Amino acid sequence: MNELPLFNDSIHTLWDTHAHLDDKRFKSDLAEVLRRAQEMGIRRILNVGHSEESSCRSVEMAEKYDFIYASVGVHPHDAKDCTPRTWETLNRWARRPKVVAWGEIGLDYYRDLSPRDVQKTIFIEQIELANAAGLPVIIHDRDAHGDLVRTVKDHPPEKGGVFHSYSGSWEMAKGLLHQGFYLSFSGPLTYRNARQAAEVAAHVPADRFLVETDCPYLPPEPFRGQRNEPVHVRKVVERLAQLKNLTVDQVADLSTANAERLFGGKGL
Repeated sequence: MNELPLFNDSIHTLWDTHAHLDDKRFKSDLAEVLRRAQEMGIRRILNVGHSEESSCRSVEMAEKYDFIYASVGVHPHDAKDCTPRTWETLNRWARRPKVVAWGEIGLDYYRDLSPRDVQKTIFIEQIELANAAGLPVIIHDRDAHGDLVRTVKDHPPEKGGVFHSYSGSWEMAKGLLHQGFYLSFSGPLTYRNARQAAEVAAHVPADRFLVETDCPYLPPEPFRGQRNEPVHVRKVVERLAQLKNLTVDQVADLSTANAERLFGGKGL
């Protein structure tokens, strides 16, 4: 078994800033998953909505557990299914006290489950809704770097945001950092062939990175092929510590402070 190194007792609020605990793969053992996470130092989890239905589940989960927060939004895969009722519903939920972000939103040209022009329209509409709600955005980007960079430049999120599970180049990252975005790293950072992600992680400023699992997806080494869960965010922290020549406690402290700065608009 791969043992996780002990974190300093001073770490009280390590965040998994992107999880999907409402996924059916957690239905049978969610309580155990949450217990493991808390025992290993994960004190806050942001459960991210990706459709009208999952946003509802995220809000309900956040209101049930004091250490879970929620975001609401529509993933580009589901952009084609949006209706005026979708926005009415999400706007209502966005004003709940424990909803701290709008997302995940963005563009996905890898699977193209919604037409690209529809994805772009819905992405822009959701940036405007996030601005109206006073929330930062959580951005999904897969094989759509150019259009995404142009869109956020033309339609900037007023409360900032994060490119989750960042997959772009360092050159792209520099432009996003200049615009005020955060970059979040997940399990693929631990993969042996993750040269581009490792370069970005090594260079990203200490006050601009987050850590996440995107569970149940993207498990880190040595858990590839298994269901991911919040406790494994520690493996991402370990890899970031190696790349940045910091201790795991320092990376945990920095990522926590960064998450609270980005998502703390409602007084976390």
